[in-house]
Amino acid sequence: MHRSRFERGLFRAALAFPFLFAGLDQVCAAAATAAATAPASGLAAALDTIQAEKIRSDEFFIASDELGGRDTPSPGQRIAARFIRSRLERLGWKPGARDGFFFRYPDQRDRIDETATKVTWDTGSKKAELRFAEDYYLPALIDCKALEVAGPVVFCGNGGEAKFAELQLSGKWALCLDDGTDVRKLSRPARQAGAIGVILAPGPAYQGESYSRRFAKDAARQRRGFSNNGRGSGDGEEDHEKVFPQLLLTRNAVEDLLAAAGAGPAGPAVGTDLGLAFSDTRRLTGPVQVENVCGFWPGSDPVLAKETIVVSAHYDHVGTRDGVVYNGADDNGSGTCGLMAIAEALASYGPMRRSVLLLWVSGEEKGLWGSEAWTKDPWLPNESKPICDINIDMIGRNAPDKLLITPTKDRPEYNGLVRIAEKVAPLEGFPTLGSCDEYWSRSDHKNFADNLKIPVAFLFSDVHEDYHQPTDDPEKVDVDKIRRVSRMVVRMLEELQADRLEL
Repeated sequence: MHRSRFERGLFRAALAFPFLFAGLDQVCAAAATAAATAPASGLAAALDTIQAEKIRSDEFFIASDELGGRDTPSPGQRIAARFIRSRLERLGWKPGARDGFFFRYPDQRDRIDETATKVTWDTGSKKAELRFAEDYYLPALIDCKALEVAGPVVFCGNGGEAKFAELQLSGKWALCLDDGTDVRKLSRPARQAGAIGVILAPGPAYQGESYSRRFAKDAARQRRGFSNNGRGSGDGEEDHEKVFPQLLLTRNAVEDLLAAAGAGPAGPAVGTDLGLAFSDTRRLTGPVQVENVCGFWPGSDPVLAKETIVVSAHYDHVGTRDGVVYNGADDNGSGTCGLMAIAEALASYGPMRRSVLLLWVSGEEKGLWGSEAWTKDPWLPNESKPICDINIDMIGRNAPDKLLITPTKDRPEYNGLVRIAEKVAPLEGFPTLGSCDEYWSRSDHKNFADNLKIPVAFLFSDVHEDYHQPTDDPEKVDVDKIRRVSRMVVRMLEELQADRLEL
């Protein structure tokens, strides 16, 4: 074998001074090992960072009983928001809202203020104050209105037999005993007779479920409140005219009231004025500030960084009902934790050419509140503009290779963003993306399409038997599927870094 002059010299030196070359092979081997184990960079590093074990630990926190189902709004949801914020801060993400990581918007809901809502009666010698959802109930959500109505009480007998028109009810409350007649059926004739409100309560013959059980769900809804859809705060005079007061007194409460009036549980003669002043005061809480969580990853290109890709997922669920926590591990703990995995992946990737906003929205379960608020008042750092939205919701259940998308080719909104998803999906074990066009209007991407007029893609694994049930628990979630969907989104993000995009 022919050797060069340098190689022959090196060979002679090795024979003459073997101790100089004794560790050369070890050095070379160590260098080769270091090269093989060096950390990956860019996309490879980002994908490697997304691990099922990390997602699992996040899932078991986000979907824990201690967070109470992350209702909008609720203490558990606030804890979830701060957990997400701390992760973003630790990973080096920048705040994505005007005042930090939280985009706040008002939750305009009618909700009972229990500290100021009360019923009282006074005979002159004896008086009592009744407590909402303990001594009395309101029959419906529409009764959540601010009002104050006071007047005497007339006993009207059994509800189904009450002849309001024959009684002197002008400016007075009509008290009826419950014989199975719905209080709402009593309201119209009582109001026509001049009554200022109707009181219904169990009499001696009442055999139905106790009011504390019968109306517990109604009271819970009134405590949570509901969107007033622009109807106003409920504090104006016009609202007093809309609501005819209806009250449901518990058995103990009505027996105390009748005893104070000198009557037994069956009541006095029909038409008797009980000789007491009865007052119903209702107050509502003001708007509550609700939070979306916004993390911003600035782009590196001086021009393209002004274009921001939004990746969204709602982090709320339906809360606690009748003392049972609805944990929402898949809906949408899966998307929530997927976004956190993407945040960690981009921290490993480093800056992309375009900017990225990760947006955890609240109020999706109430009617897409959080995404509506953001898309109607969008704000991004550095005067950047949103160019598209990738929305992920319920990505952790059903068959491992099942993943749906909308819009498909069957919808006019089909776009280049979806084509990118179709291109990279097989790389993560999703050979074909199915259609969820029937869910086009049911998740947060819809607000981005409608309000910002930008291309959207919605990734979804479909509903299942635990959808909106208390059994949607983290033990049932396929964390490896969440891992692969998250990796797919990162691949989409890299595809979206080209100089020119056709979206």
